[in-house]
Amino acid sequence: MRVAVLGGTGSFGKALARRLAEAGYDVVIGSRDADRAAEAAQELGVEGATNADACRNAELVVLATKAEAALDTARELRGAIGETPVLSVAAELTFGPDGVAPTTEARSLAVRLQDVLDGPVIAGLHSLAARNLGGDEPPEEDALLCGDDADAKALVVELAERITSGHAIDCGPLASARALEGLTAVIVNVNKRYKAHAGVRVTGLP
Repeated sequence: MRVAVLGGTGSFGKALARRLAEAGYDVVIGSRDADRAAEAAQELGVEGATNADACRNAELVVLATKAEAALDTARELRGAIGETPVLSVAAELTFGPDGVAPTTEARSLAVRLQDVLDGPVIAGLHSLAARNLGGDEPPEEDALLCGDDADAKALVVELAERITSGHAIDCGPLASARALEGLTAVIVNVNKRYKAHAGVRVTGLP
């Protein structure tokens, strides 16, 4: 399957692209800057292109830009993305003296992305840190995801199972994305408090 990782020159995008390539996916890194995309792609042994070119012929688009750029990027690339499924991995956070918290926005970033895109949006991978994902071995963590389209969700479940050593867990409809995105703040706070590189494992699954 061909996967476009938009914002693939950032730390999470590069870690994900590397893990996907090692799992056998046909990966293209997208960036606003074609030269940056080509440089990152050469480092990882994948293809590089502008964001718009990366979307063309992709079977799944991963929106791995910074959260504050996600909506503008989606609007700009709506035509290029078309009805291709999109995986939203970003979370909007606020940083203060007492720690990290989700923003006060009532609707998740993933739901707002669905408003501006024609294809289905799946939210997921929010509890996976770039450092853990980009390690020598797949992270021993579960990957949580949610969405409304069964076929698109199945694509992402398969992807998540191949880039982690844990479970890919279907957490229900896209409305659950608000909770999954908020989990990023929890993980960041835990890691800061305990000087750790924590992830999530869900017990009691078959």
